[in-house]
Amino acid sequence: QVQLVESGGGLVQPGGSLRLSCAASGGTFSRYGMGWFRQAPGKEREFVAAITWSGGITLLADSVKGRFTISRDNAKNTVYLQMNSLKPEDTAVYYCAATKYLNTVLRDSGPYDYWGQGTQVTVSS
Repeated sequence: QVQLVESGGGLVQPGGSLRLSCAASGGTFSRYGMGWFRQAPGKEREFVAAITWSGGITLLADSVKGRFTISRDNAKNTVYLQMNSLKPEDTAVYYCAATKYLNTVLRDSGPYDYWGQGTQVTVSS
């Protein structure tokens, strides 16, 4: 089993930046592909970004492409989501997730076996 814990959320003004972290424990972090999803109140969960275990392939949702980047540091068992040029519509609870599919990036939530508790991101002036 793998336990995932997100951190780094908070309140930021439009145009600002924030970096989310997801720390993994209880397993071999490098064996998992990772993804970020987000969910706003009353809305469905949506895909944000994904990365293979090696970090060699990344995928970003069109809505965040050019503003967000996903990366990982397997030595620290941590995956990151760097968020720049934040907009009010980015406001949501952000979740990280892990999948046993190592070598491809997945935007569907089904293949992800482990999920973190989420961290709140609020973009407001």
